[in-house]
This record gives sequence, structure tokens and C-alpha cells, in this order.
Amino acid sequence: MSSTRVKICGLSTPETVNASVSAGADYLGFNFYGRSPRCITLETAATLARLVPAHVLKVSLTVDADNATLDAIVAALKPDIIQVHGAETPERLIELKARYGLTLMKAIPISGPEDLEKSEIYRDSADLLLFDAKPPKSMQNALPGGNGLAFDWSLLARQKPETPWMLSGGLDPENVAEAIRITGAEAVDVSSGVETAPGLKNPALIEKFIKAAKAV
Repeated sequence: MSSTRVKICGLSTPETVNASVSAGADYLGFNFYGRSPRCITLETAATLARLVPAHVLKVSLTVDADNATLDAIVAALKPDIIQVHGAETPERLIELKARYGLTLMKAIPISGPEDLEKSEIYRDSADLLLFDAKPPKSMQNALPGGNGLAFDWSLLARQKPETPWMLSGGLDPENVAEAIRITGAEAVDVSSGVETAPGLKNPALIEKFIKAAKAV
């Protein structure tokens, strides 16, 4: 059995990109959502992209972005995967596939079994699903992701989607092994769980997270 694949998301500096690659990350995520403390400019994206070796996949994260925005991101980052983290419909994903020909990852906010069932509508349009915790309505200024919240992992233990998927939401070096054991996740995604402050990634935590995930 191959080891769990790991995505480090929201990278913004050469130091943390290099640390992620050295520690064995399989995917590196770059955030282009303006409200996020992890958002980077196109110029920074182009600089960081040059540090990523071919065997590590680059992922662009956007929220309900229009074509002009995505065109600019694709030109700057040259991503392998487009991650859409908003209210994008299956029809929108089909448009994006036709326009860019890239792998598409759709983030699905989860709080209960009904959310997993709803994810089935993306079966024919998304190449990958990313299950993340749905922020509660009481949470002010919540982001679409990167809030450090977890959902009930046993939901995925009971109901496995047909589309390949990745686990996200509230993961950190201390709990990722348990999350993988409960869900059977073949890939995990972390952002705030390897930070010392919002948007500030820590190379030591990145290494610790990847080591813990791949040891399962």
C-alpha cells in the first residue's frame, strides 16, 4: 500500500515551498482568494512556481473566480490542478475543463451526511473532491476553508464517495494519523494546522505533518 499523499495549502514564501518539497509533499496549494490571509499575488505565484519540481503538483485555489481571473492565474502559476472552493456548479466545472484541460478539484463543505450525499452531483464534472469542514453560521468572517475546523470523520468511514477525494479541515501533525485511520483517506490537505499565525507557515510543523501522515 502506498503512503498517504499530502497537500500543503496556502504557501506564500520560498522557504515554506522548499520545506514542503524537501519533506515530501505531493501537492502544493497556492491561494488566490482575496479575503484569505494566505492570498498571494500573481507575481509571487510565478516566483514560487519556479521552485516546484515537476513531480510535485501545483494547485491553484480560487473561490467563484471568473474566467479572466483564472486565465491570469493559470498563466502565472501554470497549475496542474484547479481547486474551486466556492459555489461553483457542475456546469461551471465542465466549462473550466473545456477551457483549461486541467484536473479539477471541488471543495465540499461538510457538517452532516446530507452534505456527502450532495457531493454526488459533481461525480461527472470533478476529478477530485476535497472534503472540508463547513463553518457554523455563528462563525463571523469565516473563510470557505482554512478555518482550522474539523468535521465528524466517521461520516466518511460510513459513506465513501466514488469520486477520488482528499480530506481537509482541522488537520494538524497531532491528529492527522487518527483522521487517516478513521476515514481511510488516501490524501490529506492542511493549511492552518501547520501555521504559527494565520498565513504564517512553519517549516518544522510542515515536516512533522508530512511525516505523521506518511507513517500511517
